[in-house]
Formats: sequence, structure tokens, C-alpha cells
Amino acid sequence: MSPIAANLQAVRRRISEALQGDSRAITVVAVSKSHPGEAIRAAHEAGCRDFGESYVQEAVPKIAALRELGATWHFIGHLQGNKAREVAANFDWVHGVDRARMAQALSKARGGGLAPLDLCIQVNISGEASKGGVRPAEAAALAREISALPRLRLRGLMGMAGASESAAEQRRQFALLRATFGELVAAGFALDTLSMGMSQDFEAALAEGATMVRIGTAIFGERDNKKAA
Repeated sequence: MSPIAANLQAVRRRISEALQGDSRAITVVAVSKSHPGEAIRAAHEAGCRDFGESYVQEAVPKIAALRELGATWHFIGHLQGNKAREVAANFDWVHGVDRARMAQALSKARGGGLAPLDLCIQVNISGEASKGGVRPAEAAALAREISALPRLRLRGLMGMAGASESAAEQRRQFALLRATFGELVAAGFALDTLSMGMSQDFEAALAEGATMVRIGTAIFGERDNKKAA
């Protein structure tokens, strides 16, 4: 068994333990940014089918080189307006939508021959200015605007907790995203995805209802930032 396969096995075990018998399906997005194609192939061989990338210039050639894997690609970084066309053409999901203008650019750029682009609205649940996302109270208005756009499919919400080693604090922030999700569902939006939780806090996210977790270090190990730069 490769180190990556062993890491994935450990992550799945931790997910199972965190769910405590809950049978809901969990999608693991392996955050492969700054990791080479061979690492992605190893994760794919171990059963991972969803991969997350943050840097368009790095991701696009990587996706092309690995196209035969039939993987699902998630854009999880900050989306700049001038990169919307490349993201819309190459990715299956976008997790960080927090402006109507961004959604409009993705809708316009998504080719008619492709399946609708799956989107998550990013909600700022930590209150930190350094993190993107709309305020929870603004999510419904943005959801209405996105739902009216062609070639897009609003799937749910994404949030990132602030840095804290307190599981209680992590859960408090994730509970805010869960509550916002519930309000949107009650308002009639057909959502099915709560994208929250990373290597350092995904157990807390699962305890608050996450259906999708974005995990990099716990699968691939530390990134080689010098190489990525």
C-alpha cells in the first residue's frame, strides 16, 4: 500500500468514527494543489475521485494530463474575474462563489456542451476579514441571483472555520453554516451540499452536518511550497 493510500484509509476511518453510525454519504475532496500528477494518480488508485485545486495556471495542465482518470475537479481557491473562463471550461465544481458578478462570468463562460457547473456559495462563518464569503444574512439573496443563471447549478454552501484548536469553537462556526443552509432549504432552495472541514477540523465539521470535506495534508502530506512557487 502506498503512503497516500494508507493516509486515505486513515482519513476514511476518522470519518467513520466521527459519523458515529450516521449513514449520510461523505465526499472527500483530496486537495491536490501543489502536488504532482503521480500523487493524484496514487490517490485515484486508492479510490479517491474528487480533487481540489486552487491555482488555475497549475491546475489546467494537470487536469489535461490526467483526463483519462475521469476525475471530478473542484476549484477551491479565490477566483479572479480574468480566470473565470478557464475555470468554467475545466472544472466541475466551484466552491468559493461570493459575488453575483463572479457567478455571471462563470455562467457566460460555461460551454453549452458541458454539464451545468456545480457551485457552492462561500459564507464567512469566522468573521475574519482575511477570509472571503458573504455574511450569513446575505446568502439567500446571492442564492436567488445564482439560481436564475443558465448553465449553473447551485448545490450548497462552503465555509472555513477560523484557526482554533478548540473543537467547541470549530463546531460553533460550522453550526452557523449549517443553520444558514437550513434557512435556504426552508426558503425553497434545492441544496444538498455542505462543504466544510479540512485536515485540521473535519471531525468538527462532520459533527455539524458536513457532506463534503476538503482534505489535503492528511492525504498528501505537507505541500512543497518552494516547488509550487
